[in-house]
Parts: sequence; C-alpha cells; structure tokens
Amino acid sequence: MRPIVTIFLFIPFLLVAWQNGAQANWWYLGVEPRLNSGLSPGSGGDGQAQIIGAGVIGPASAEKNCKSTHLTAKQQAICSRSPPVLQAVSAGARLAIEECQHQFRSARWNCSITPENPDNIFGGVMLVNSREAAFVYAISAAGVAYSVTRACSRGELTDCSCDNRVRTRHPNNWQWGGCSEDIHFGEKFSREWSDSGEEPVKEGVLHGPKGLAGQLMRKHDSEAGRRAVRSRMQRVCKCHGMSGSCSVRVCWRKLPAFRVAGAALAALHEGAALVRLAQRGGRRPARLRPARPDLKRPNKTDLVYLEDSPDYCEKNITLGIPGTRGRICNRTSLGLDGCRLLCCGRGYQTRVRDVTEKCNCRFVWCCHVKCELCRHKREEHVCN
Repeated sequence: MRPIVTIFLFIPFLLVAWQNGAQANWWYLGVEPRLNSGLSPGSGGDGQAQIIGAGVIGPASAEKNCKSTHLTAKQQAICSRSPPVLQAVSAGARLAIEECQHQFRSARWNCSITPENPDNIFGGVMLVNSREAAFVYAISAAGVAYSVTRACSRGELTDCSCDNRVRTRHPNNWQWGGCSEDIHFGEKFSREWSDSGEEPVKEGVLHGPKGLAGQLMRKHDSEAGRRAVRSRMQRVCKCHGMSGSCSVRVCWRKLPAFRVAGAALAALHEGAALVRLAQRGGRRPARLRPARPDLKRPNKTDLVYLEDSPDYCEKNITLGIPGTRGRICNRTSLGLDGCRLLCCGRGYQTRVRDVTEKCNCRFVWCCHVKCELCRHKREEHVCN
C-alpha cells in the first residue's frame, strides 16, 4: 500500500528514505544526500552529520524508480512516458532544498530538514499552512520547472527541445536564433507533476493538512513559484558581421540564475498575503480571499498563507523545529541575523576560537597554487 506521503509534504519528490537512523541510502526519486560532519555551532546543528545538498540519479535507475510505491498512479504514468525526466525532477528537488537553505540561512527558521522523517523532510512545519510552507511549495515547483526546462534545451529529454514559438515574433533590429529554453514546457510539466501528487480532498473536509483550503493554497503558491522563473527569463544576444559591425544581431531566451528566482520568492515570503477559504453558493468553486477586508487581494504572483507561523525560537520536537539556541549571530547587525532578533531576547555568549586558514596564496609555475597556513583568533557570538 502506498504511504500517504503527500498529505504531509505535497511535494513528493522531496521525500527521503532513512534507514537505521544513521545513513541516508537514497533520497526519494534517487537524490543522493551529501553529509557534512564538521558543523560549526552556528549551523543550527549539534555537531551531528547533516544533509547539505544532493546529487542526481543516473539514467540506469530512472525507469526502476518510476515504479516506486511512493508515487501516485498518475505520477508513475507520467514518469513511464519518459523515465529520464526523473533526473530532471531530482535535480529540481536539489535546487529547491539548497535555495531554501540559502535564502533562510540567517532567519529563525533556517529551512532545516529532518532526514529521519521519511514522510516529510521539512518536519511538522509543513503541517502548518504558514508563510514558510508557502515558500517551500513555491520554490519546489520553481525548481522542477527550472530543471526540466534546462534538461529540454540540453537535449536530455525526448518530449521537448528548444522553444520555437519565439521565432514567430518579428522584432526590429535583431532576429531570433540559437536555442531558446522552453519554460512553457517546464511549467506545464511541473504543474502536471505536482497536481498528480495531490490526494483527493474528501467532501466536507475544508481545513487541516487534508483540507480544501490547504490544497488551494498549495496550488496558488506552486503557480507563483513557476511564474517567478518565467517572468525572469532573459534575452541574450550575439552580434555577427564583418569586423564586429554587428550587422546581424541574433537573440534567444534563457533561464535566469535560479538564485534570482529564489531571491524573488524570498521577498514575496516577507509580503505574503493572509487568506481564508471563501465558499460560494451554487456550483461556483470555493476560492481563497483576503482574511480581512482591509487586506489587499493577492494576485497570481503573490504567495498566500492560511495560518500564522509557529514559534521558531524554541525547540519543538513535534514540529521538527530545532530552535535558535547555539546559532551564531551577528552582534552588529540589525537584520534577521542580528543577535537581538535571532536569539529571541535570550541574549548571547561571546567566545574566541583559534582558526587555521590558508593565506598568502601564490601561483607557482606551472601549474598550481601554493598557500601558507595562518592561525588567528576569531570572535563568535552564540545565542543562549
């Protein structure tokens, strides 16, 4: 029987199998974890090995993984049509996790993951329809759309290639050429994949992890994540002509750096809209509306959430929140990484560490860089 994993995460490709409580044998859909055993206290951990990234599955195992019992029947069918797409999905999962951890590295919730939980690597945080859950849904959908689009342009998938639709436009002073990356195909696949992972909502269940309101929130935020990538597509041009005259200018569309989309979604997280479920009479479907009349109605590019965020200051085993005790803070910063905010008013301790680092590096012909090892003292501030 397939476990009801999508109830807890709703982004099935981010799940992880964890055996014996010590070693991750495979990320869901074949994303291999990389472990970091030398964590500093500021990393939010307790010195234990933590996952800091992921690898990508190989084509030999893709077809076998299409039959995974963790996939819904619809997702298995999508995968079976083109097993290599699983490589792109797993790469998208990696992008999403790493970008989430980068964007929230200085916040009270630093996108910590709990690989010992096979149902939801983000822990119980995803059981709360908060701003942070909204960001995870958005960045996950964006990661898959981005990775599938990139795989198309590289010729790694048989169902797509370059975007030829742009060639139907006739701009002035330049012409289309090269391989424009097909973000429309990436968006379509990401939407189909995430929608196929949804559990049907039982009639009358409106709220909670399995409710209609949460499903509408997930779909809205996932779509906002995809739009964050599409709206930032770049036009790149190259000149051709005698003696650099640029008599012919050829242009194509390419994906932005994923960091650009991640930063945009992080900004939307700060301004996410609080909404509620509005049931309309007759056959008209239920929709999400602003929770209060004085709030702006969100558009399709905004992130929305249904519940206030939990307390990320203190450790919460039930929700998988590590708390901020032991996190390194910046004493002079007034931002989220500052000791006043990050330590939640508990204060901080200052300590001095002996650090050995490479220094005085120079290039030696030929062909390597030779460095000295320098020791110095570093002052650190750690939350109580």
